[in-house]
Amino acid sequence: MLGYPDSDWRRDKDDRKSTAAYVFMYGAALISWSSKKEDLVALSTCEAEYIAASLGACQGLWLRKMLKEMKIQKNEPICLLIDNNSAISLAKNPVDHGNNKHIDTRYHFIRDKVDKGKIKLISCKSEDNLADLLTKPLKKAKFEELRSKLMIKAD
Repeated sequence: MLGYPDSDWRRDKDDRKSTAAYVFMYGAALISWSSKKEDLVALSTCEAEYIAASLGACQGLWLRKMLKEMKIQKNEPICLLIDNNSAISLAKNPVDHGNNKHIDTRYHFIRDKVDKGKIKLISCKSEDNLADLLTKPLKKAKFEELRSKLMIKAD
């Protein structure tokens, strides 16, 4: 199972809140997705992406539990493909980064899951992040490419 969390830092011009989204694929099948405005104003792209990764981690753990109960998936780490190396570094490094002290503690649970091997974070190029479809306006060709990768058919 692969998860693609993403965020669009401060895209809303009125309140400067970001939109967090995730997409989960099981094989070639889209099995879960979400897009919602974040509850707080992120002070950096790292924070916005870290929040999205934390939300994606929660969903991924729930999906893995459900698939395990259905005897479909074994107890292997959930792979999250993240297009922000600072967010990956923050989640993997237990040292408190001085520039990120403002990030709410509730989002740091992802560190615990990475340390315990429940979540595996993988860097991906921004243009390969399938959740871009849910977080930002795209040119028609890119929209159609991502829609196709998600196996969504147009009418």
